Amino acid sequence: MKIKEEIQLRGHIIDSLILPRVLDTIMNMQGDFEILELDVGKTKVDKSFCRILVEGSLELFDELEGLGALLPRKEVKTAVAPGDRILPDGFYGTTHHPTHIFLKGDWKQVRDLEMDCVIVIEEGEAVCKRQGLVKEGDRLVVGFEGIKVEAPQRSREAQDIFGFMSSEVSPEKPIAPYIKGLAEEMQTIRDKEGFIIFVVGTAMAHTGADEALAEFIKEGYVQALFIGNGFAVMDIEKQLFGTTLGMDKKTGKVLRRGYKSHLIAINEIWKAGNIKKAVDSGILKSGVMHACVKKNIPFVIGGSLRDDGPLPDTITDVMAAQDEMRKYVRDADMCIICASMLHGIAVGNMLPSKVKTVAIDINPYVVTRLQDRGTTQALGLVTDPAVLLPQLLTELRK
Repeated sequence: MKIKEEIQLRGHIIDSLILPRVLDTIMNMQGDFEILELDVGKTKVDKSFCRILVEGSLELFDELEGLGALLPRKEVKTAVAPGDRILPDGFYGTTHHPTHIFLKGDWKQVRDLEMDCVIVIEEGEAVCKRQGLVKEGDRLVVGFEGIKVEAPQRSREAQDIFGFMSSEVSPEKPIAPYIKGLAEEMQTIRDKEGFIIFVVGTAMAHTGADEALAEFIKEGYVQALFIGNGFAVMDIEKQLFGTTLGMDKKTGKVLRRGYKSHLIAINEIWKAGNIKKAVDSGILKSGVMHACVKKNIPFVIGGSLRDDGPLPDTITDVMAAQDEMRKYVRDADMCIICASMLHGIAVGNMLPSKVKTVAIDINPYVVTRLQDRGTTQALGLVTDPAVLLPQLLTELRK
């Protein structure tokens, strides 16, 4: 079934490639269009406006809405969930861009927005929820009418390192200017008492980048830390024995019977009760986890199938770990992902597109994968975090 509707595009739709992407989408999905009005801004600060008459399928209009097209102002449609975790047919799947719904004659912003979720109407408000939290009888948004998405547009500032889709992933990219720009942004966020999340993988402990991370925590540049059981165990083992999985941090050699050290580290934390008690009792005297406890920085340790132990603080239910992370993601101004593919992509999927995101990894595939999965606002830096983070720390201390 084909329908015909007039859509509108507003903002920096030319240099942000929104207009070309809309037209490409119409043609690729066998739709038809007629441009009724096009007013192109003549300066960098002027916004553009376009009215387009579009004919095509419901799926086409769903795609156009996700690109930022404004559809006719109509009351949003809803349907009731037929059971727990069961969505009504035609449910609306969210993007991570700022979204409003037209409900009872007024535009209402969707709270707690993230991609690949649904919109639930609760007491007249629109709330984004993952499918697993939907209960029988919940009212969910269906279709595409009455929904407005604000797609991100290219920054008008020439020096803005977080310009939408302005950063190609390449190991040949000059890192120094990005370090300076990142340091300035982190300084601004800290001075405004903003919220920076670090997501880090086990390589951070192996390579020595954890030492810079501990300093970031001490100096107020980390407001929440997301890690796996592996990093937490290695950080603790490193403080107790000077090794990570038995590898000596000074020589890089695996010590005889050193493979057992991480199990002893886990055991020591279990004997103390948890990480905080190990710090309070003097068992754990330094490191990233020690810095978090001393600075009262929340950390979320998400478990996986390959974990040893795990530590008593590790959340082994992955959905529970997701929901614990969401408590802090909602406050984020910036998220820095270092050497972590699984946790990095998972957190990237939770972040609204307004959150300034940095992905640092020596493997370009990890950075590209994060952007391909939908976190297109991410600044991708292909380099070793063990090299970049100390340089970033030096820049911040200037």
